[in-house]
Formats: sequence, C-alpha cells, structure tokens
Amino acid sequence: MSDMEGMDMPGMKASSHLATSKVQTSGKPLSEKKPRIVHKAVDAPAPVVDIGHHMHAMDMGRWFHGVLDEFEGRYQAGGKSSLRWDGEAWYGGDYNRLWLKSEGTMTKGKVHDGDQELLYSRAISTYFNLQGGVRLDLDSRRTRAWGAFGVEGLALYQFEVQATGYFSDRGVAARFEGSYDILLTNRLILQPQVELNLYSRADPRRQIGSGLADIDTGLRLRYEVWRKMAPYVAVTYDSPLTQGRHMARKRGETASEARFTFGIRSWF
Repeated sequence: MSDMEGMDMPGMKASSHLATSKVQTSGKPLSEKKPRIVHKAVDAPAPVVDIGHHMHAMDMGRWFHGVLDEFEGRYQAGGKSSLRWDGEAWYGGDYNRLWLKSEGTMTKGKVHDGDQELLYSRAISTYFNLQGGVRLDLDSRRTRAWGAFGVEGLALYQFEVQATGYFSDRGVAARFEGSYDILLTNRLILQPQVELNLYSRADPRRQIGSGLADIDTGLRLRYEVWRKMAPYVAVTYDSPLTQGRHMARKRGETASEARFTFGIRSWF
C-alpha cells in the first residue's frame, strides 16, 4: 500500500471497502478467489464546538480591577490651586461587569464637579461595552440624580473613547471623553486627554450653564516606574463655556484656567 492509500482527506466518512483481485492465479476461477479486504483508517469525528457554551465558560471567571487615572494637584499663580481625582473600578468577567466611577475637584476645602456613577456594562463587540445605570452629582453644591446610558471602548488606532447620555427632571445631558497614549519609550508615555459636558437646561444651583457647558483637558507626560505606579507632570486647562462662562464672570470667578499639574496614575 502506498503512502497515499492509507491517508484520509478531512471530511470523508468512515468506511471500509472490498477490493477484489482481478488476476486469476493457480488456475482457479475468479468466483473462487477470496476477496482481499482493505481497511481504510477510520476518521475520528471532528470535535463539535458549542460556541455558546464556550463563551459562557469564558465568562465564568470573576475579577476585580481598579484604575486611578488622575490624582493630581493643579497649581496656578494667585493661589487658586485645586486637587482633582478621576478613577474607576469594576467587578465581573469578560462580558458582564459592574462599574463604580468617581471624579471631582476640591478647591479651598470645597468639592465641586463631583460625579459618582454605578453602572452595569455588557460587551457588545471585541472593543466596546454598552453601559447603563445611575449617576449622582454629590459635592458641596446641590445634589442631583441622573439615569445614565452610554458606550465606551477602544476606537480606531487605540483611542480610548466614552460617550454617555444622562436624563432627569432637569432635562438631558451628555459627556464625551477621549484619550490616547503615545509611547515615547517603553515607560515614558505622553497622553492627550479631553472631556466635554453638555446640558439641555441651565442649573444655577450647580453653577452649570446650558449648551456646551464646560471643558477639561490636559497633556500629561508620565513615567511608569512600576507598571502599577506612574508619576506624571502635565499642563491642564479647564473652563466653563457659553452660558456657563457668563455665570462664572457674574460671580467674579476666572472663566478659564491653564495650570501646571503633577500627579500619580495607579491601578490594581
């Protein structure tokens, strides 16, 4: 038997066949010749992969992960300095997670822009999660509660993006966030970042104007001393916009502020 004779092509059914010699030998008629049985190797059936069960098995694991993206001091000539934080933590698997997000700014012992969110997320693709839950504006100003619904993930070229819509008895609002890591070296990373907030109605008790309400952006240069700990320096800029800018000027506040910043980024 040649090397090819004993081989099976993928997908062929398991079988055995009879090959009868057509050569007459010893003077015996062909009818008296015993057939020569040639057994072909039996293909093992291809394993059946249950995709749904496989995906469920992948999501069986549960993990806890937290990131403190910003923990920084912002300094400005004239003494108006502030402390800002922005972090998040999640618990869950590859497809379903429970998120807790928090951000805010403290200036002269008072907290403003306090934003706490509790969200459930579901993976809708390899790079994006759909999120929904509640947001609570909790700081030194009037407390507000919102419903939240949005999407976050990695866009083209690894841009981290997030778009969230909010709704309450105060109307609707939206937030857009984006950042991108530029690797200068394996540990030295330059990160541009921007956050925009929009509101359908003004809220004087929270010192928020309608329309495009405010912007918070920065250019941060961090060095990962350890992967979980990275100090950074930055130039940041935050300002109310449109109606919010006029409201700030009426209160005698500086509308826009560009400040020198340094802080720490960490994760666990």
